[in-house]
Amino acid sequence: MERAHSLLLNEEACSQLGEHQRAEFVFEWLRFLKKLLPAADRADVKKNQKCLVEQLTGILIGSPGPPTRWLLAHCLALLYRVGDSLTSSHTVDRCNDIIRSKDDSPSYLPTRLAAIACLGALYEQLGRLLVNTFKETLANLLKAIKSAESQGRYEIMLSVEKILRGLGVSAMPCHRDIYKATRACLTDRSMAVRCAAAKCLLELQREAVFLWTSELENVATLCFRAFESSNYDVRVAISKLLGTLLATAVEPKQPTAHRQGSRRSSLEEVMDLLTGGFLRGGAGFLRASGDKLKGTSSVSKDIRIGITQSCVVFVSCLGGVWLEANFSALLVLLMELVSQTRATQTPADAVCCRRCISFILRATLGSLLGEKAQIAAAKEICLAIGKQKRAVDAAMCDGNVETRVTTTDVAASQHVLVCALLELGSLVQGLASTAASLLTDTSTALLDTVISVLLHPSVSARLAAAWCLRCVAVALPSQGAVLLDRCAERLNALKSCPEAVAGYSSAIAALLGAVQHCPLGIPHTKGNVVMGLAEDLLRSATQNSRISIQRTQAGWLLLSSLNTLGPAVVEHHLPRMLVLWRCAFPPSIRDLDMELRRGDHFTWQVTLEGRAGALCAMKSLVIHCRDLLTDDVIGRLLTPLACAVALVPTLIKSYGNLIKNTSVVFRLRVYEILALLPPKTYEGEKSFGIVLKQLVTDITGPENVVCSELTLLPPLCHSDDLALLGPALQDMDQHYIEEQVCQRPKGVVTISLQIQLMYWISVTLNHLVAMSLCNFLFYDKLRDYNLWISPQLLTPLSFLCVQHLGSSRVGLGPEEVRKPALGLLVGALESSNPLLRCMAAEGLSRLVQVVNDPAFTVSMTLVSFDKLKTARDAVTRTGHALALGSLYRYVGGISSPQHLSACVGILFTLSQDSTSPEVQRWALHSLSMVIDHAGPLYHGHVEASFTLVLRLLLSIPPTHVEVHQSLGRCLNALVTTLGPDLQGEGQSVSALRTSCLVGCAVMQDSPDCLVEAQAISCLQQLHMFAPRHVNLASLVPSLCVNLCSSYLSLRRAVVACLRQLAQKEALEVSEHAVALRSPIVTSVSSSTDVTIKEVGLEGALFSLLDRESDPRLCQDIQETLVHMMSSIATGKLAHWLKLCKDVLSASAGGCDVKRKRRPSLSEEEGERDDDASVFHATSESSGPFTNLRWSTRVFAVECVCRIIALCESHGHPAHFDMALAQEHHFLVLHLAALIRMAFMAATDHSDKLRLSGLQTLLVIIRKFAAIPEPEFPGHVILEQYQANVGAALRPAFTADAPPDVTAKACQVCSAWIASGVVSDLRDLRRVHQLLASSLVKVQAGKEVPSQLYNEGTSTMETLAVLKAWAEVSHCWLIPVQACPGRQGEQAASPLLEEDCGGAEGPGLLTLVQTDLATLSRLWLAALQDYVLLTLPQDYSAQLPATGGTFYTAETAEQARPHYCSSWAPILHATALWLNSTGFIMSTSLASVKSPEDISSDRLHLILSISVEFLCSPHSHDQMENISSCLQALQALLEVSWPRSKVGNDQVLSVELLSVLHRLIVTREAPGVQLAVLELVRQVVCAAQEHVKEKRHSAEGECGAGTLFGEGRDTGGLVPGRSLVFGALELCLCVLVRKLPQLSPKLAGSPSGGQGGSSLSLSDSDCRQVAAALAILSDLPSICSPDGSVSILPTLMYLLMGVLRELVQQPCGGGAGGGEALGLVVPAALQALRAVLSSPMSRSEKSRGAWAHLLRCALNTLLDFWDSVDEVSLLTALTIFLLTASPEVTTAQPLQTRCIDKFKASLESKDPVVLSRSYQLLMSVFQSKTGVAVPFIQGLGSCVVGHLQGVERRRPQSSKELQAIQDGVRALEALVFAADEMHRPQLVAILLPILISFLLDENALSSAPAPARTLHESALQDLMRIGPQHSSVFKALMASSPHMKSRLEAAVKGNQESVNAKATQLQVPSKTSPSIQLKTNFL
Repeated sequence: MERAHSLLLNEEACSQLGEHQRAEFVFEWLRFLKKLLPAADRADVKKNQKCLVEQLTGILIGSPGPPTRWLLAHCLALLYRVGDSLTSSHTVDRCNDIIRSKDDSPSYLPTRLAAIACLGALYEQLGRLLVNTFKETLANLLKAIKSAESQGRYEIMLSVEKILRGLGVSAMPCHRDIYKATRACLTDRSMAVRCAAAKCLLELQREAVFLWTSELENVATLCFRAFESSNYDVRVAISKLLGTLLATAVEPKQPTAHRQGSRRSSLEEVMDLLTGGFLRGGAGFLRASGDKLKGTSSVSKDIRIGITQSCVVFVSCLGGVWLEANFSALLVLLMELVSQTRATQTPADAVCCRRCISFILRATLGSLLGEKAQIAAAKEICLAIGKQKRAVDAAMCDGNVETRVTTTDVAASQHVLVCALLELGSLVQGLASTAASLLTDTSTALLDTVISVLLHPSVSARLAAAWCLRCVAVALPSQGAVLLDRCAERLNALKSCPEAVAGYSSAIAALLGAVQHCPLGIPHTKGNVVMGLAEDLLRSATQNSRISIQRTQAGWLLLSSLNTLGPAVVEHHLPRMLVLWRCAFPPSIRDLDMELRRGDHFTWQVTLEGRAGALCAMKSLVIHCRDLLTDDVIGRLLTPLACAVALVPTLIKSYGNLIKNTSVVFRLRVYEILALLPPKTYEGEKSFGIVLKQLVTDITGPENVVCSELTLLPPLCHSDDLALLGPALQDMDQHYIEEQVCQRPKGVVTISLQIQLMYWISVTLNHLVAMSLCNFLFYDKLRDYNLWISPQLLTPLSFLCVQHLGSSRVGLGPEEVRKPALGLLVGALESSNPLLRCMAAEGLSRLVQVVNDPAFTVSMTLVSFDKLKTARDAVTRTGHALALGSLYRYVGGISSPQHLSACVGILFTLSQDSTSPEVQRWALHSLSMVIDHAGPLYHGHVEASFTLVLRLLLSIPPTHVEVHQSLGRCLNALVTTLGPDLQGEGQSVSALRTSCLVGCAVMQDSPDCLVEAQAISCLQQLHMFAPRHVNLASLVPSLCVNLCSSYLSLRRAVVACLRQLAQKEALEVSEHAVALRSPIVTSVSSSTDVTIKEVGLEGALFSLLDRESDPRLCQDIQETLVHMMSSIATGKLAHWLKLCKDVLSASAGGCDVKRKRRPSLSEEEGERDDDASVFHATSESSGPFTNLRWSTRVFAVECVCRIIALCESHGHPAHFDMALAQEHHFLVLHLAALIRMAFMAATDHSDKLRLSGLQTLLVIIRKFAAIPEPEFPGHVILEQYQANVGAALRPAFTADAPPDVTAKACQVCSAWIASGVVSDLRDLRRVHQLLASSLVKVQAGKEVPSQLYNEGTSTMETLAVLKAWAEVSHCWLIPVQACPGRQGEQAASPLLEEDCGGAEGPGLLTLVQTDLATLSRLWLAALQDYVLLTLPQDYSAQLPATGGTFYTAETAEQARPHYCSSWAPILHATALWLNSTGFIMSTSLASVKSPEDISSDRLHLILSISVEFLCSPHSHDQMENISSCLQALQALLEVSWPRSKVGNDQVLSVELLSVLHRLIVTREAPGVQLAVLELVRQVVCAAQEHVKEKRHSAEGECGAGTLFGEGRDTGGLVPGRSLVFGALELCLCVLVRKLPQLSPKLAGSPSGGQGGSSLSLSDSDCRQVAAALAILSDLPSICSPDGSVSILPTLMYLLMGVLRELVQQPCGGGAGGGEALGLVVPAALQALRAVLSSPMSRSEKSRGAWAHLLRCALNTLLDFWDSVDEVSLLTALTIFLLTASPEVTTAQPLQTRCIDKFKASLESKDPVVLSRSYQLLMSVFQSKTGVAVPFIQGLGSCVVGHLQGVERRRPQSSKELQAIQDGVRALEALVFAADEMHRPQLVAILLPILISFLLDENALSSAPAPARTLHESALQDLMRIGPQHSSVFKALMASSPHMKSRLEAAVKGNQESVNAKATQLQVPSKTSPSIQLKTNFL
């Protein structure tokens, strides 16, 4: 195909190809030429124009296919437009000659059609350049249309449309002629021709004024006729034409219209035309009187549905502004239409008419109007309802019988009311909480008006009113309980009125049904009210026979609706319900027989109504309260059910048609409840057989011969096969009215349910009984009883039986059973009903699957093969072709290559049967199934399949759209089969890929939306497998063009493809969309027009999201936006934030309404100026969007939160750093916009939007609270928005705010206060007052119960308030306890002090302390409630009957989630409060418990909650709660009293350690592990205090205090009972996990080893190791002497092991960094010091054992000396020498080895090691004599020798200097440690060394700084030591003149330098000032 990519056609290459390949080659060349010509050089085009024209003309006369001719026509016209247009007339003449040709052969038809297409394209592109030949061409076309076949007529209409588009007003002389020709085509028998004619007229009306003036009535009549017997596409096209004409007639767009004397039509005239067509159809107006006299209506549903769509298009074209201005008049006209008796002559007509009017209202009001306009429309509808109801009431009350309203008038009024009420309910439900102003408007009195309709005589009107009230309750949950009370009150008052009983009971049922859609619910007590009403109605039903039926129906209806409230409510009323059910039916079958002998038909009618209602209530119970269906309850239901089943066949025999309708309802209810209950529950009952027998009787009854195929059969067909029957209703925007074309006949629901029940019963039967049932149905029933059963009934039933046998993997049985089933299904394959053929193919494949016999499978395949070879009728061939594909779908037996080849060959042959498009369609569909399910086996047929599909795509006429749809499915299946192989680079793969792209291009140009959608889906698949080969530059614009398609299926395909593209190539998609040349308007309405150029693809998607109502499409749009946001939002931050802001600002409420809603802060001092700008800013709506729905704005706010999260997770750090953010694309620079959007959302009318706004505000606070303001040090950037935050929060705390909004606002309040942003006391007081007001509401508790929502919402709000206070308390309770030790830190901020500057008043601490007593009481109550709710089910009987403090017993289940989300912060706050009080509390005189008991209860409450949660296996995703528990326990153990309690209770301590050990193993978070270790340390400290206290008391008594502790006399530690053992386990776990080398098992592993390995410890790891070592060092203190001996080996092993691993690293080295290891080494040394200094080492009982073990440890330490960190080892060795007892360190050979280690260190070349050695030696020299003397003797000479060598090598660095100075200190310590008698001798050694450090005058000036410092230091030491030992000093000076002169010179030089410095300080500075003052100003 690469050879086709040239300007001129490569004729040589083309001639070498076959016929079909040549067609593909030509098409590919034309595609390339279409792209090349606009971009080519014009001179080059003119140069090759003649050759190009010849080549294109050759293709023209070569019989091109439809796609080729359209592309050819476009290229030919484009060539003349780009090149030279002078010769275009010759091409026009040639095309006209071809059209005039008399050749009528089929082979010449493609050429004629191509010529027609070329004419249209030429005139469209060249326009007025061809005006001279226009009349001749048009006359030629109009003449040809008279004798043309359907394809010709279709092509001519398309061509004429293009001619009109190209010529514009120049075509006016021929407008009439075109109109006459198009009239005939508009009612053509071909649906495609009708569509083309409609498009032609739509183009004609742009310039032909007469169409919407003088000819408007005729055109309307013509359109009505075109609607008749039309399909969906025709109705869409004609309705667009008619609607546009009518809109133009009302508001003309052409200014020339008035000059021609035409007049504008009024709305009334236009609606009269539509009304006339709706009532009389397209037969004209003269037949109106005749039809009226006959009393019949000949108007088909096609016409009425088409007129309905036309009306919607009419209003949409005029736009939302026009609709808002003219809605009153339009509503009156629509209500008049629905009230016409001609429109509602039959019930079916009435339903259709009501649906049509409702669709008009919903499609216009719901999509064109903004929220403000919708509210106004709702008021108009409400006024119309009131007017209609008043008229009916006045007529009903009229005393004059002649003027009194008739039944006809009542019927007319009911239709008006139903339509109005349904639309009113939809409006209110769509507006949600923004509709609150509707209810408060007294001028409309919406609720009063709707409730008044509940008394209407018509049941339809009453039900519509009930539905409207339900919508109100869903939209405004606060109205649910109010309306329920009101209706219940009216029902009690009007029990004697049948209409009132029926109406108000329906309303109550509707309101109860709305509760499941309202998360806030209704008060639990309302269930008691409804139950009481139902019981009262049922008991009083027999008191008055006039209203018996109404009361009975109402009572059971209320019970049915009560069951929808769920098990939590129903379980309290279930015993009373069971009693009512028992009373509604006879106690037994015997009593039923006696009952049947009594009563008349009226009595039985009432009885059956009651029992049907009882069964309906049972059904509701089973559906909504399945948890309550225990065996006992089901057993008590079986008796009534048995009576109901026995009653079914009896009454029909007795009373026949007198109670037929009632009995049908009764049977339906029986079957419904039986289908819901598991059949095993009544399998053993006698009624089981009765049910089965009655089902067979009903199904085979003569009244069920005619059944609805559209209801029974589609569920049994495969979903893919239903595509053969046309577009699915769910794929249409107009499905609400389109489904009226397929009306369901009466009784079909019962039949469908009977078949379904039969299936469920067969599931429970064993296979023998099931086979018997099949035999009975398939064979005996037909043979023995000679009954004819409708195939529409029998085939589904047989299919279900076969399906069950297949699912149970049981064979169908013997041939006697298989044969009738097979015959039935094979026969149905040849049925004329396509639905039955689809179901038969599915059933046959399932039958083959059930039989599971390869021979049977092959035989069935061969049967279809034979049938297809011999049959010539389309029905047989389609059925068996589908059977082949269906067999391949289910059975693997025909997957062998030979059967696959045979199957594919036959389907190939059928697919090319051009004489029957239906056969082609079904065969191609079957082929697509084979391709789908063959997988890799099909690869051998792929090339041939591509060839076939392309050949058919290029040749099949466009009028056969169904065949194109099947071809699209085949192409999709081929792409899926090839999959990733399409990425290959081979020639064959490239050819297949090109074929796929060509096929997609052909389908993209198809006029059918489904084919185009399949092309998009195919390209989507291709992009997934081979993205490099899909050109986004052409794909994305084509997708954007179809975003505004009028077909739902196409919009779905477009958005689904965009969603996939946006996942990886979002930026490219966005750029290609914006580069689209033609602006794509995303809406029909001018009020919501948005172009992609203006707002980008994402803006268009937002607009589309606002307009769409299809859930699947909306979800795809949202996912597409999320993917685009994830990919490009951080790079185009300003664009996305502006987009979200524009969407959020596009509310229809207007600034006035918003100002009423938003709070005014003018009451508070100093706030008006802060908030004024915010309020004024929100009222602006200058963006590209207008009138967006609240749901769209909610999604925009959620997008803002996502953008913040994206910037945090994947963005640059500068997004949250003002100092780094210097460019505009960083998030922190848009903080003002973020705050503004959050404020706008949080103060909106919509509760959902308010919640989203508050959540956004919460996210902003959490992310930006800590960001400092660079320009104002000490401040944060959020401080400037304090007023905005306060104003956004205030509306959420008003009295009418919903609880969920208040709860979310409390969370924001706590986050705001806890963030530390608030610096101004006034702003602090504002937010504090909000929380304080909520706290007042909480204190009221159950005294002021909420009557609007469920009690669970009160719990939610209460806990939210307490949680908020708890989170705030973490800011002020922690500083309270930290202030004494942290007075200089930020904890003691001014806001927390008692006084903050005089007049400004108290700070936060004082404000909070006023409520602290109340808060602590409420916190404790909440924690007690939480404990009760978390008790196991076994303790449910012990729970309080009335519930807890903040929940009721009935709402415990609803309250539990709220407690689970709130308890942790409350627990932490309670612990902090107890910490701050020190468990010291005042108790009232009336208190029963002592303070000790109260404190103990509180301690154990917190301990139990914490331990229970920490033990929970489900706490893995609640790290915040874990941290809260640990912090709470830490706060408790910081206080002495709870610490003593824990220390005294060893069982509790051990249990706590066990929980903490589990936590340390299962939680890897560093913060959690550090907190656990800190808590372990506190527990050990508590035990230490306890042991210390016991030892002290024991010493006072018997003097044996040291014996107390763990281990006692034996030293044994029992695992599970020993605190020391538990602590050892936990510390060992921490140490081994961080240092695996400590474990002997891990020592030889690759990760372990004795040395040389590099540690990879993080900072947190090092902190954990340090904490564990500190805990270990404390353990000996809580042991007895024997116990300490037991644990000492373990302790020393771990300490030595940790030290060994640490010293392997360079000092301050390691992978974790110097700072990290720098924490662990001191901790290890400190732990070693603590262990060595333990009192147990000096205890008489354990001293010897300790000494032995410590010697072993010292020996181990000395073995580490080959390590890197010698300093740490020396330090550890020194700790041993200084701390351990002498008997440990003086033992030989340990002492000698210690001296050797020090001696070796003194030889080190590292000055750091040398310096540290001297420091440690100084400590040793100063220690006890027994330890110091050997070291002095062994190391003194080494020290002296090193210092004496300094004179030869002066220090060159500060480290060397420090080593020498430390050496001098060590030698000085040695001198002073000596005896008095030997000290002079040592001083005599020290002084010469110091003198040797002195420098002469010459050397001093040139010496380095360290040497000079050493000189000065030595001189000072000499001046200090000399006078102390004057005799020695004098003797030395006398004996050594050299030293004396050296010393004197140094002293003299030092004195001179001191004098020089003093003189320099006294001399005044003579420098001149740097700034000269100017005194001469002249």
